[in-house]
Amino acid sequence: MKNRFKNGASVKGVRKTELISASLVTLMITSTLLSSLFKFKAHSNFEMLAELEISSLDPTQGDGFSAVRVMNHIYVVDQIFKAHLISKPHAYSMANTTETPDIDNLKLALEHLDHWYVDYVASLSEPKLEEKISFTFTDGTGACMSREEMLMHLITHGSYHRGVVGAILSRNGGTPPKETFTRFLHEKQPERRE
Repeated sequence: MKNRFKNGASVKGVRKTELISASLVTLMITSTLLSSLFKFKAHSNFEMLAELEISSLDPTQGDGFSAVRVMNHIYVVDQIFKAHLISKPHAYSMANTTETPDIDNLKLALEHLDHWYVDYVASLSEPKLEEKISFTFTDGTGACMSREEMLMHLITHGSYHRGVVGAILSRNGGTPPKETFTRFLHEKQPERRE
């Protein structure tokens, strides 16, 4: 008897329990990794905004203003995708706001949203991760992505833009946080160093 995988491929002699077991292992890896990545993202956002606060940059002009705008862009895109993930409308017509929040308000808003994502990712089952959702980008073009794809987009998107903010800090004599997943894991779990 042939067993079929979701993609239609088949394997002779594979028992159904083996397929279910492999599927559960894949879900655990994906779920655990996404959970770690969103905790890392929250930590990285917090560190970057904290560094911006103590830097010599003026958040109301020049590079300081640009850095806050970039961090706000991360927040807005995360809000937009939150709406897509839960199938609710959002109020954004572009990927940033016209008004620029101050760092304190942005830090609070981003911290709240980051915690929402950490909890949301922890609640997802494999079918929910794989579910494809149709939505419209702010430019009006249609799109369709799985929840897992949307979540990975947010991880890479935020990392890219925090890199831009880090470059702004460096260019202006600041020290950007060392944003690496390996550092985060070993700081949060020092027993990994043993």
